[in-house]
Amino acid sequence: MVDYEELGRIAVITIRRPEARNAVNGDVAAGIEAAIDRLESSADAWVGILTGEGPVFSAGADLKAISAGGAGGLSTERGGFGGITRRERTKPIIAAVDGPALAGGCEIALSCDLIVASRSAAFGVPEVKLALVAEAGGLFRLPRALPPKVAMEVVLRGEPITAERAHSLGMVNELVEPGQAVEAAKRVAERICANAPLAVQESRKVVSLADTADDDTLWRMSGEAMGRLARTEDFREGPRAFIEKRAPAWQGR
Repeated sequence: MVDYEELGRIAVITIRRPEARNAVNGDVAAGIEAAIDRLESSADAWVGILTGEGPVFSAGADLKAISAGGAGGLSTERGGFGGITRRERTKPIIAAVDGPALAGGCEIALSCDLIVASRSAAFGVPEVKLALVAEAGGLFRLPRALPPKVAMEVVLRGEPITAERAHSLGMVNELVEPGQAVEAAKRVAERICANAPLAVQESRKVVSLADTADDDTLWRMSGEAMGRLARTEDFREGPRAFIEKRAPAWQGR
């Protein structure tokens, strides 16, 4: 139900459950977690892309599984809902959203570091319509990605916003035509992969905590990150390549 494919430095993770609108069940959650494990352990892949097959990115939790009392199986111990929403990781992941990302599907997209969406995409957390709450991070990640009043409206009305509006408000990084989200995400990933991978990972760690950690912590983390990078081969390669006027040959070590 979840495919993993490495294309050079990019790993593409695809939810393949289109007959159920890519809803998350136990197999999907376990599959996403396993795919992230492969990305994290791969020496070749530096950036991941997460997408869904078919006209829907993901409709969120499989309501049939919930009604049958199986909601616990939609999460993993390390990753949380869908194997990703609470997952600690080091490498950036781009959500390529082509079609609606609703409920847990929206929360999965928000768990990623960047979002590339087509004009056919929409984002929402309609849980209040079902006497539920968006407990997989949507209630606090949406206000970080959108203006607070807009996020409150999305949550309380339970109605999605278009990809165009999400892009205009800064939640979506790049807006493309339908069917082009994955290819556009690959281009974004390639631009990231042109940079030193360890520097990308260290920078991502600090930026991801910018909304929740205090300045003293962030100053300390930034200094520690530079200290770790100073002991790597890539740290020496960057200035050397600049002086020699050539593209750097990053090793990721």
